[in-house]
Amino acid sequence: MKILKTVLVALIVTAAITVQAQKIKVTKGDLGFLKGQTELLLEYDYSNMAVGKFDNEQDYIAKKVAEYNEKEAGKGDEWAENWVADREGRFHPKFEELANRYTGKVSCNLDQTNVNAKYTAIIKVTFTEPGFNVGVVRKDAMINLEISFVETANPDDVLAIMTMTNVPGRDAMGNDYDTGYRISEAYAKGGKEFGAYLVKKAFK
Repeated sequence: MKILKTVLVALIVTAAITVQAQKIKVTKGDLGFLKGQTELLLEYDYSNMAVGKFDNEQDYIAKKVAEYNEKEAGKGDEWAENWVADREGRFHPKFEELANRYTGKVSCNLDQTNVNAKYTAIIKVTFTEPGFNVGVVRKDAMINLEISFVETANPDDVLAIMTMTNVPGRDAMGNDYDTGYRISEAYAKGGKEFGAYLVKKAFK
């Protein structure tokens, strides 16, 4: 009975920390200028990103590096390299793959290599929650995005801004013990919702 109570409490805690409403909204301008476009350049910005309880990403990195290096020399430095490398290696590809599943239906490609595109979407990651999974208790990863749309030739003129908050990342079966995998699933979810929103609101 005691074990059952413990499990039930753990499940309640898990539910409490994972249920958050995802929100997407345009906070400036509108996206009508994208109608008829066949490509959109994507750029990613991680400046001033908060991570978990840390307002400054560098403070989070310093803490994790120290913790891992204390356990095993060099492990923290390797972790720090992977923390950054995962962006190009895992996160961005996931975001773009899922976004293009939707925008491809209206013949518009979203990619970091579309340098000739008339418009650019600057995807600023303002917050990352890495989450955790220790078996009985878990917490989803989550990201917040601020996406600014500009003319590629005139990036200082912001035409529209979209925010995406509480974008969750987790494996449907709960097998997401790897932090990078959880976060990559948040990018996949973000890309899916971003592409679907553009198709519905911008390309109509």
